[in-house]
Amino acid sequence: MTKKRRGPVYWGTSSMIDAERRLLANALLDISNQRFVLLSESCIPLFNFKIIYNYLMDSHLSFLGSFDDPRKAGRGRYSPQMWPIINITDWRKGAQWFEVHRHLAMHIVSDTKYYPIFQEHCLMPCYMDEHYIPTLVNLLYSELNSNRSITWVDWSRGGPHPAKFGWSAITNEFLNQIRCGSTCPYNGNTTKICFLFARKFLPSALEPLLRVAPLLLG
Repeated sequence: MTKKRRGPVYWGTSSMIDAERRLLANALLDISNQRFVLLSESCIPLFNFKIIYNYLMDSHLSFLGSFDDPRKAGRGRYSPQMWPIINITDWRKGAQWFEVHRHLAMHIVSDTKYYPIFQEHCLMPCYMDEHYIPTLVNLLYSELNSNRSITWVDWSRGGPHPAKFGWSAITNEFLNQIRCGSTCPYNGNTTKICFLFARKFLPSALEPLLRVAPLLLG
């Protein structure tokens, strides 16, 4: 039997979702895995392992951004050819950096109804990694989602990509503002811990991050 080779992954294409679904499928093979977090090489943890683990395991919901964006970069990417299976009122957008519990991960991996439609009709400038999972969850499993991300990112500077942070940006004040500078719902209550990870941090940020880690992470 010949092992099927996987092709390369290209930014903005369905190959990114192919890779994400393969990652989830392989992780699901271990029955002890109950939470699944997608991060990039530019992400950093904002708390120690124990806090992050308890936060995720104790949560009743998954953490995935899914919102209706009326702009060209949101609804403007919807293709009418997706109708009637996917209506424009079902169309959602969100960052690809998700955290999902096992039940939702199984639904994402096993979907055969909506995935082919996205593969055929969500072509650039429609970026499948920003729309497929948010739309799927909105359509079928919205009650399982907190509708927010736990990965902080700064879009305030405008442009197609978020801000990047290097050596000079790393201070206790900056990191603590990300860690505890906002409020959000969590299991029916309000918490100041809204983000467990942050991005985009450059390689030059590694040394100062290691210097402040003992104080911030314990």
